[in-house]
Amino acid sequence: MKVVAPKSFTFEGGKRAVLLLHGFTGSTKEVKKLGEFLQKKGYTCHAPMYRGHGATPEELLETGPADWWESVVEGYHHLKDRGHQEIAVAGISLGGVFSLKVAENFPVKAVISMCAPIKRDSTDGLFDRLYNYAKIYKSFEGKSREIIIEELEKLKHIPQDALHGVHAFTENTRKGLRSIKSPTLVLQGTLDDAIYQESASFIHDEVESIEKEIIWYEQSGHIITTGKEKEKVCEDVHGFLEQVEWAEPALALV
Repeated sequence: MKVVAPKSFTFEGGKRAVLLLHGFTGSTKEVKKLGEFLQKKGYTCHAPMYRGHGATPEELLETGPADWWESVVEGYHHLKDRGHQEIAVAGISLGGVFSLKVAENFPVKAVISMCAPIKRDSTDGLFDRLYNYAKIYKSFEGKSREIIIEELEKLKHIPQDALHGVHAFTENTRKGLRSIKSPTLVLQGTLDDAIYQESASFIHDEVESIEKEIIWYEQSGHIITTGKEKEKVCEDVHGFLEQVEWAEPALALV
């Protein structure tokens, strides 16, 4: 069975724009509900699908952070090319790291980092995430248990350059946090792994933003945009964006 890969999306709203960024082995589905919510509040939202993502795990490993970052930059310019002069950026997990990197390199009205592993000092856990993705993907393809086991074993022997690249990219982004002066919102689930919780506090403390805030979600784990408190996440993101000084008003959809 052919798996239909998730795609990039653009939800048209007003002149205020938000770039939405998904996580490693994830897809734009992770930020779709947030995009739909913000669109109804008058924001145009664009979420790029990174190269290699949504495809087979083997194809994913043929790409790396440089390719995914290029997709992010293209997403930012996609909004610029459509005439949006004021852009905020929000990302989940690795997308949270990318959102911080965008704020370090481009003008943004605000940055929202959700469950970003900025304190990760190794590739620990990355292959496990890829392995779990592979099991799910191959199951959706309708492959037999025997073939899935065989292909998962082969996956272990494919060069893991992409995973090492994630660590280097994250470390580089961490070093630039003090250059971020845009309003910053950090969101974190308290049921998430310790590295993400440590990262949330670190990001909040390190950025040079005068306007910065951290919100914890007591019933949420890692992908808070699709978890038990997803509605509150949407409301908190919108509430924060409404505090930002935009040149253009938000025109909520009726």
